[in-house]
Amino acid sequence: MYAEFIQLSLTPLAVAVLASVVCAIPGNFLVLRKQSMLGDAISHVILLGLVGVFVLTDTLSTGPMLAGAAVAALLAVALIETIQRLTHIEPGAAIGVVFTTMFAAGVLWLEQSRSATVHFDVEHVLYGNLESLIWLDATGWHSLWDRAALATVPVALPRLIVILAVLIVMTSVGWRPLKAATFDQGFAASTGARPAVVSALLLAMVALATVAAFQAVGAIIVVAMLTCPAASARLLTNNLAAQVGISVLLAAIAALAGYTLAAWGPHWLGWHKSLSAAGMIASMGGLILALACLYGPCRHRPA
Repeated sequence: MYAEFIQLSLTPLAVAVLASVVCAIPGNFLVLRKQSMLGDAISHVILLGLVGVFVLTDTLSTGPMLAGAAVAALLAVALIETIQRLTHIEPGAAIGVVFTTMFAAGVLWLEQSRSATVHFDVEHVLYGNLESLIWLDATGWHSLWDRAALATVPVALPRLIVILAVLIVMTSVGWRPLKAATFDQGFAASTGARPAVVSALLLAMVALATVAAFQAVGAIIVVAMLTCPAASARLLTNNLAAQVGISVLLAAIAALAGYTLAAWGPHWLGWHKSLSAAGMIASMGGLILALACLYGPCRHRPA
């Protein structure tokens, strides 16, 4: 029984938790800056870059994928700025037009390319491939320190561990300027923090988290985990450091509960089919946010 759990469920569960936590960290600053739509946009526009890289290089390695995502993000920013200057529409409308158009272009390119015949297809773009991240070479808990067995762990797991470590370092090093620029850009500029540089740092953090999580869990969890844990934590505390910590905890809870209910919940009810892990994790994130809206101590704020 334990061997089966380790082979079939341990790795997907760990990847789900790591992906949720990776997204929750930069999500806090997006929520506080009222730029949650930016995270949604990035998680969609990078698809065009990811497809382009895969078509050109036939690889899903993190380095090339990050490069493709960066190019797509820069293209999106340029298009948004151009549309705003030419039409003078509000930023939200420009963002909505650009990210939906680029996402649609990415989906069309994906369907027409040979990449749609492998594990990088439209379904996995939306829902991820959590259920396929199995570790068949594991034979028990001792496999966790068996080098031969660890060498066969799905690459998504070590990739997310590295990205999480990088994000923790980036957040720690840039904590003061990130905090200052998030709450008062004028004050941040007066202290020499350079809000434009800080915004670029945050954009890099969001892109890094999005690419790492996107490849494993798809667009649904990325969007949900960038927003729901951070927004929930914001309703529970007024302290930024505490908010980041709480959002990480809530992200992990949503991933654990969502994956568990998706994998085993239907069987507990006598059904013979499992549910989408991505959809259930996103739903748990939404449920936690709903509870925070109803009972969070900081839900009432002065006008």
